[in-house]
Amino acid sequence: MKPATHPEYKAVIFHDTSANHSFLTRSSIDTKGREMMKWTDGKEYPVVKVEVSSESHSYYTGKQKLVDTAGRVEKFRRRYTKKPSSK
Repeated sequence: MKPATHPEYKAVIFHDTSANHSFLTRSSIDTKGREMMKWTDGKEYPVVKVEVSSESHSYYTGKQKLVDTAGRVEKFRRRYTKKPSSK
């Protein structure tokens, strides 16, 4: 195989901000300039913050989050419906 064709895998902490849950895994994500966090093994790893993980996603938790779709639909209708002409 050609050298330097595969990405470099490093240990990274992914932190789910909505559920305040972290997990350590290996990833090829760019970690330059990221904040560091101490893990349970005593070592420091770069942190990648995410909004959704298996701890907070409704498919895995079984809990649905209500989204204000009615407000979005009304806003869309107000913006894009044709106004009656005043002739």
